[in-house]
Amino acid sequence: MQWKFPALAASGLLVFPAWVQAAYKDWPSYNNTLTSERYVNLDAIDAKNVAGLKVLCSFDTGEQMSFQTGLVEVGGALFATTEHDTFSIDANNCKQNWRTHGEFAAGALKVNRGLAWLDGRVFRGTADGRVIAYSAKNGTPLWSTTIADPAKGESVPAAPIAWNGLVFIGNAGGDNKGVKGRMYALDAKTGHIVWEFYMVPKTPSDVARGPEAPGAVPNAATSWQNAKGIAITGGATWTSYSLDPVKGLLYVPGGNPAPDFAKAPRPGENLFVSSIVVLDAKTGAYQRHFQLVKKDFHDWDISSAPVLFLSKKGHRLLAEAPKDGHLYLIDLNDGRVVYRKPVTTVFNVEAPMTAQGTRFCPGSQGGAEWNGAAFDPADNLIFTGEVDWCTTVRAVSAASLVSAPLGQPWSGATEGFGRQDDPKGWSGWMTASDADSGERKWQFHAPFPLMGGVTPTGGQLLLFGDMGGNFYAFGAASGKKLWSIDLGGAIAGGVITYDTGQGQKIAVAAGMTSPIWPTPKINGKVVVLGL
Repeated sequence: MQWKFPALAASGLLVFPAWVQAAYKDWPSYNNTLTSERYVNLDAIDAKNVAGLKVLCSFDTGEQMSFQTGLVEVGGALFATTEHDTFSIDANNCKQNWRTHGEFAAGALKVNRGLAWLDGRVFRGTADGRVIAYSAKNGTPLWSTTIADPAKGESVPAAPIAWNGLVFIGNAGGDNKGVKGRMYALDAKTGHIVWEFYMVPKTPSDVARGPEAPGAVPNAATSWQNAKGIAITGGATWTSYSLDPVKGLLYVPGGNPAPDFAKAPRPGENLFVSSIVVLDAKTGAYQRHFQLVKKDFHDWDISSAPVLFLSKKGHRLLAEAPKDGHLYLIDLNDGRVVYRKPVTTVFNVEAPMTAQGTRFCPGSQGGAEWNGAAFDPADNLIFTGEVDWCTTVRAVSAASLVSAPLGQPWSGATEGFGRQDDPKGWSGWMTASDADSGERKWQFHAPFPLMGGVTPTGGQLLLFGDMGGNFYAFGAASGKKLWSIDLGGAIAGGVITYDTGQGQKIAVAAGMTSPIWPTPKINGKVVVLGL
């Protein structure tokens, strides 16, 4: 590791707190830091030696499922999840430390996106609506708390984050009629709910699972003017979150409204769907929001944790890459959208949905999905991995929207979430943009969609993978491909790097097998690479 002040460091005048050093060597949260930059100041693997990378070991989960787990590494233990299992392996040799199984009905997508670590415990959500804590040392279950109702189509697949004795996570299912997104803080030691925040207006008939977050939420209730029989639906969360530990603010990416492809029955701003909602982390009190996709009728969730960072000019900024195929930059000092730049194919997005069919890009499975942007402070670049895949939607009648039963998928399309284009024509885009201006510095057209984690390093590398199983190391500033390897299965989960004291390693979640993504049907596995 090379610090910017070697002379001071050598003299002993420059002392870094232990938590800073640990943050640079471990990968302790879904996006490494709570602020989600994903940058790692490790440089043992760099442009000069990256061609020597090889697979050191791998851990086969023995399961075929939507292996989208983030990866967390702390103190030499690497943690991950399948839909039902939570496990820990040695971060250097892939030997299993422990594995625990949860018995519950599988979800439609067979997915879980990972866990959080805090003070010797790990925390995850489940398809049957619970949050569970385990001992990070041996996998002993510590507590279980219900925050969602699977009978209504709710689940908890998101990767939580944890800070200051609290675990932050919300429910998914906002595409099902009547399901309302909610955000929770749970006590990390006991599991009891500290606060609950409704992402869309709560009514007296809605269940209260914990203390309501204090304070008024401006204009939320009046922003929904739904027609009779059209239940307020949406705003659920299903990926992960970000937190500013200095100001104690939680940043929540909110899901789309429903019916997804029909906006006429739900006029108004529909707060706080397709928005980033900022809450006081300790109390859940509303602070502000940024609705990036207004009057959404394309299933364009704000799908990934926002990146919070200081630019080269010292500005407090937020970067977000939603499913709408754009990169947004927001100045957090004044709330201004600095720019909105397309980073994948954007086509026919103003056309109304018709019964005959409307084709648009990004499609309902396009743009950025559960892994969002990354920020490299060394080069002042924002990196976005995107899916280039379009969708055709055939709209259903207004009467069928009203008669649809509660708790069931409610997209407003005749074919689920539309008919995707032939995957023979799908692809992905990796784009490097100047953080201050949004100017495109370089772009790589990948042969397959890019959905896994994106990780810039102090070795001036950019690490990422595609849905064809290709794992890449690029020059972060140059955009030059320096090395790649075929890992044999779709890369749609964590891409992390760390050093436990035995040299820098890279770990990748590979082998996603999903009912809605046409990828090879193989077991999910964690692959560890090194020199």
